[in-house]
Amino acid sequence: MGKANRQRRRAKLKDKERERRRRDQQRGGDRPGRSAGWHAAGGTGWQQADIHADGPSAAEVAEEPGWKRIVERTLLASLIGAVTTGWHQGWQPVEIVRQVGREFGPRHARLATDLVAAEMRGYASAAFDEGWQAQLVSLGATVWWGSDEGYLRLWREHERIDLTAALTCALEVLLAFATLPVLERLCPIPGTARRDTANSAPKPSHKVDQRMLDRVRGLLAKAESTEFPDEAEALTSRAQELMARHSIDDALLTAAGSGRPGQAGPGQASGRRLFIDKPYEASKAILLDVVAGANRCRAIWHKNLGLSTVVGFPGDLDAVELLFTSLLVQATTAMVRAGSRRDAWGRSRTRSFRLSFLASYAQRIGERLNEAVGAAERQATADAPGRDLLPVLAAKHRVVDEAVEEMFPELTTHSLNSVNDREGWIAGRAAADLASLNGRREVTGDAA
Repeated sequence: MGKANRQRRRAKLKDKERERRRRDQQRGGDRPGRSAGWHAAGGTGWQQADIHADGPSAAEVAEEPGWKRIVERTLLASLIGAVTTGWHQGWQPVEIVRQVGREFGPRHARLATDLVAAEMRGYASAAFDEGWQAQLVSLGATVWWGSDEGYLRLWREHERIDLTAALTCALEVLLAFATLPVLERLCPIPGTARRDTANSAPKPSHKVDQRMLDRVRGLLAKAESTEFPDEAEALTSRAQELMARHSIDDALLTAAGSGRPGQAGPGQASGRRLFIDKPYEASKAILLDVVAGANRCRAIWHKNLGLSTVVGFPGDLDAVELLFTSLLVQATTAMVRAGSRRDAWGRSRTRSFRLSFLASYAQRIGERLNEAVGAAERQATADAPGRDLLPVLAAKHRVVDEAVEEMFPELTTHSLNSVNDREGWIAGRAAADLASLNGRREVTGDAA
């Protein structure tokens, strides 16, 4: 190409560039970083700040001809991919939806639920842990839309919000996913679990029968709803004794099966996460800790996430979950019934009253549970004078402690604020004396 031709070509390109800028100005001005801002967001999947700082809003980009479909497709793919990353970071369906809701609210949680459903539809039911199926059902996580191509539009219509609000919500959910901390993985991630054990050797299971758990839930619901203190008190220590006895029998059977008395067998301890909701999270975490300790488990509180990981044997974990849930309902009912409190100057002291109430409640519940456990151990020793119970129980504690050390190698402890409301302390202790501990009674199927 000759020199003259090259000059004419450069001139034409300059003319085209000037014309493009003129059209951009007519549509609202040529802003620096117009395309760079969106490409950055599309590339990393969550850099919302780039869109707002360097370019137009996400809605403005999405409304441009040819961009809307690309924006929605890229954003949805990034959201679903972030859910997959969450599984690899140890999160489970109910946990990831709850965390998004804690940070941004119910609308964001609903979007997260849909994204969980979209991610999980790619797996056969046998390829993920059976507990996950129950979580999906509890969330109502189903793919209610057709093609992913139109999902964001359908979701926007379902939520009755405009494009700007929808994209902002989606980007905030993406940000929540991107900033999830790593948790200990408590079960296989989707795609790696295998439920089919037809060709494998049978393994001993200490899982409590689901029908028994349903009976326990019904019994605890009755204990929680009673208005008669005498009736609630009648359902107390016997239950924890039976729970402890059930745990002892499991340990003895396992030790006998292993052929090594005093050893609970390797790989038996596992973890389960329970939610610790506001308000008064610290006091609730203490209550869970004492319930876990009485049932030969350990509870680790994740303060910033509003949950605790309980480590123990499967049957003990079931007992802890049921008993903690019931005791928390009973404590909350008694605490609300006690009403609000004010000091001599008319200022509210309800919060300090309730903090003291829950702290005292947890301490007294711990005392009662330990008394029941001691009674169960004495009874087990009397029933089997030829068996040495101490090595068996020590083995269970050792397995649980080793599991905690492996899961949480950098575990730290912190002291909590002391209570300062005498009336709340007395009221909490009284409520704990009336609380029903009836959890393992129906788990074992024993009669009173």
